[in-house]
Amino acid sequence: MKEVRRVVGMMSGTSVDGVDAALVEISGTDSEPKVKLLAFENKPYPPQVREKIFSLFTPANATVDKVGYMNFLLGEIYAKSALSVIEKAGMKPEEIDVIGSHGQTIWHAPIPESPDGIPVAYTVQIGEGSVIAERTGILTVSDFRVADMAAGQGAPLVPFSEYLLYRREKETILLQNIGGIGNMTVMPAGAKPRDVFAFDTGPGNMIIDAVISAVTGGEKTYDTGGETAVKGKVCNALLDILKEEPYYRQPLPKTTGREHFGVQYTEKILSWWKENPIPVEDLLATVTDLTAYSIADAYERYVLPKYQASEIIVGGGGSYNATLLRFMKERFAPHGVAVRTQEDLGLSSDAKEAVAFALMADCCMRGKANTLPSVTGAEHPAVMGKISQP
Repeated sequence: MKEVRRVVGMMSGTSVDGVDAALVEISGTDSEPKVKLLAFENKPYPPQVREKIFSLFTPANATVDKVGYMNFLLGEIYAKSALSVIEKAGMKPEEIDVIGSHGQTIWHAPIPESPDGIPVAYTVQIGEGSVIAERTGILTVSDFRVADMAAGQGAPLVPFSEYLLYRREKETILLQNIGGIGNMTVMPAGAKPRDVFAFDTGPGNMIIDAVISAVTGGEKTYDTGGETAVKGKVCNALLDILKEEPYYRQPLPKTTGREHFGVQYTEKILSWWKENPIPVEDLLATVTDLTAYSIADAYERYVLPKYQASEIIVGGGGSYNATLLRFMKERFAPHGVAVRTQEDLGLSSDAKEAVAFALMADCCMRGKANTLPSVTGAEHPAVMGKISQP
């Protein structure tokens, strides 16, 4: 119940790059919190750990011993990340009130299945909160999604913090995160919590990363700044095939992930490429424009019939891909929508999601709901998070 709380938020997304850790001070009111970023760090996963995490995305590999081991190993890694960002801020662990850790998603199945006669949707995030609490000596909130998943789709979660921090009275804005998966939050002018809606637009960096890794034999894991794609031309024949993906037309609410746009999806693209050889630069330009298309198409399909947006604010790793941003500007220009980044607003694309989980952890500790049911399709707001004491 302190007026000012110091909270570490941690996040690792579908790109599996590493752990983003943000230390913030939170003050203000529940409806209008004030957040001050004190320090931010990204700690890349060791290559062998990243490889083992990727192996868990294939159910046949995700045996209980491997999942259990990685759950505790990531707890150790997250604890080190938390202590490191605290030290970077020139502070000590005893000065921190709480840690909020999203963990690493290894499976997300939001559409209920009924093989045993009871509809069940489920999600799995690893990175044991009890280990983080024990190693840091700080109360830790983790495993956020399951509380909303019991009543909704458990995603997307970040729109909760976006509503608190970004809403405007006289403008409709779009907040687009481009991590492994792309997701859009629609913030109507003067929005109340029930007016906000959000959804996954489709692939973000995931396919771009997978394709460049494949064509370079693993020498590159992402197209730095879009430097390869910028040299190519979009192959419309391939792009037209990719546009036929049914997910783009699926009704809201909807979420997706590596289960859909992961290895199997990329293999189909590479198989087409082998049968229809085009320059590597053209292949990268095409899958980069696919992400831009999926975002613009989502705006035209789900937003424009109700709201005219003034701008789309891009965050996540994709905001550093200049070629992707250029494609987005070309596709949004006809609608009069400006494309900007978090940095254009004086904020941090890297820290945005980690800050979101700091806010959610703060709400959890105070017994406050930290979801937007209008976004996740849940029947009611939930207080997400499981609390581990040191």
